[in-house]
Amino acid sequence: MKGQIVFYEERNFQGRSYECTSDCADISSYLSRCQSCRVESGCFMVYERPNFMGNQYFIRKGEYTDSMSMMGMRDCIKSCRIIPKHRGQFRIKIFERENFSGQSNELMDDCDNIMERFNMNECMSCQVMEGPWLMFEQPQFRGKMIYVRPGEYRSFREMGTSSTRFISLRRITDSCN
Repeated sequence: MKGQIVFYEERNFQGRSYECTSDCADISSYLSRCQSCRVESGCFMVYERPNFMGNQYFIRKGEYTDSMSMMGMRDCIKSCRIIPKHRGQFRIKIFERENFSGQSNELMDDCDNIMERFNMNECMSCQVMEGPWLMFEQPQFRGKMIYVRPGEYRSFREMGTSSTRFISLRRITDSCN
């Protein structure tokens, strides 16, 4: 089943709505603002800025009556990206510095603290070979997060997030039904 999310202009699912089953780079093309949403199926990343920029939040099936207070957003949801189901291996190579430099390590499973596990101070770039991942700015999967999928990420700064270094990461498994 493909993911489905419904955005609402007002809190508590009030006002005009927009149903989405794919990535949407600019929700303001459909709604004047977005302050609540309902995930009917699948998992999504929602973003505070258009074009998948700014702070990001992972949401799965459920109701989000007030996106600003529930997710700690400073503003309304401006864009979203569907997270496709992934079956199979997960592989990511993390680098201590931007542009794939400094110490590097390859992972195939979750890591709650790269400082303890690999003696790395931080992760500032990565190459995702397989699977979708969430990276967190603090140990134990806390703090601001970013979504990375297969590809190269030379600098997290380019993603428009306030965090540029990450300490923990986890796989997004197929529990997004």
